[in-house]
Amino acid sequence: MTTNETTYNTTTNTSYVPEHTPRLAWAKLAPDVYKAMIRLDTAARRGVDPVLLELVKIRASQINHCAFCVDMHSKDALAAGESVERIIQLSAWEESQHFYTAKEVAALALTEAVTVLTDGFVPDEVYDAAAKQFDEAELAQLIAAITVINAWNRFGVTCRMVAGHYQAGEHK
Repeated sequence: MTTNETTYNTTTNTSYVPEHTPRLAWAKLAPDVYKAMIRLDTAARRGVDPVLLELVKIRASQINHCAFCVDMHSKDALAAGESVERIIQLSAWEESQHFYTAKEVAALALTEAVTVLTDGFVPDEVYDAAAKQFDEAELAQLIAAITVINAWNRFGVTCRMVAGHYQAGEHK
């Protein structure tokens, strides 16, 4: 989807719902905050495997219902060589762990715990499982990356950023 007009798919004779309009161009209206977020994102990604990083960003964005970020990070993951199958399985990763490495499973569990915080804290067993897979520096960077994508998601959802226009690598 790339327009605000109703799109018509001639292959299936389907008319799609028109795109919504973004609420606010926050990056243009708060450029210093946007630039600070870019710097924070750049710092947080250091030392984190790029494919793992995209999986974490997609999963947090799914949980937070940030369509813009799901679109962006799915496209970036595909461009980085990730498989469609593993991206599709992310929403049900707990039942399809065999698609992922033990390190990825630990990162996804930590992503969910940090993103949701339903108990008001990250459970010890989730943290301990991640600590077994990552050294302390890697774990610190992973926690930072999870926290940053959650912040991006809040901007995307609150401002109703529109999915579908992003091109892979556009915001790298």
